[in-house]
Amino acid sequence: METVIQLVIDGLSTGSVYATLALAIVLVNQATGLINFAQGGLAVLSAYFAYAFAQAGVPLVLAVLAAVVISFILGALIERFLIRRFERGDPDTAVVVTIGLLTLVTGIAAVVWGYNNLQFPSMFPLTSVSVLGAVVSVRSLATTVTILVIMALLQLLFMRTKLGLALRAVADNPGSSALSGLPVGRLLMVGWGLAAALGAVAGALVGPQLTLTPGMLDGALVYALAAVILGGLDSPVGAVAAAWAIGVVENLVSVYVPLIGHDLKIAVPFVLIFVVLILRPQGLFGRKVVVRV
Repeated sequence: METVIQLVIDGLSTGSVYATLALAIVLVNQATGLINFAQGGLAVLSAYFAYAFAQAGVPLVLAVLAAVVISFILGALIERFLIRRFERGDPDTAVVVTIGLLTLVTGIAAVVWGYNNLQFPSMFPLTSVSVLGAVVSVRSLATTVTILVIMALLQLLFMRTKLGLALRAVADNPGSSALSGLPVGRLLMVGWGLAAALGAVAGALVGPQLTLTPGMLDGALVYALAAVILGGLDSPVGAVAAAWAIGVVENLVSVYVPLIGHDLKIAVPFVLIFVVLILRPQGLFGRKVVVRV
């Protein structure tokens, strides 16, 4: 029983890594209607910003806050001068642009900081506590709590605030939103800025658990996209729940299903996606879209 509890807790910790990126992807989608494949690269670049400030002697909390502000500005500028040129065209073209942006951002990080593994300092204590016989790091617990807070704030933003409703309206129908008097351009910039800022938080949370490299979140991005599809593109709660479910199921299957083991556990989220897309194409927590003709 203790083994099961340990696997579940470790799965939740790993799923929290996926959830940080999944929330940022949901935020971009809700604000612009796009899926941003560059989100992982932007989060890593933000982590490098925070790392550089910390190395310069800035307290870690202030270094992360500075990285969040810079990332917000950078995200807004990327939307204004790059993404906006493709938003009105073929959605597939915009997706390819975000993939190209991922390559560009990763290359910039590699040129400036190199490919050496860097140790990102932790904002939380590195001690461990015992929970039902399982060993849990305080850092993992704090990361999980932080994810819950961010999820609640995003849900509140999109459902209860004028800004969130305006962002959703612009993503759904920019033409009608403009006719209604909404500043579509500024709202799109704000959406990308918020997602980039959230990516900075994700980088700061994930960085201590992994070694800081330009490709640090490439693998996590795949799982984050799987979580978004499983949970629903329009649901922060669904994205987090699906990310945690992927982490837990993957851990349990790798130990208790010999046929899969550690080598094939990466197939678990894709099998889940296949099943969910057949039974519920909008995702477990997503809303079904009805098109009137």
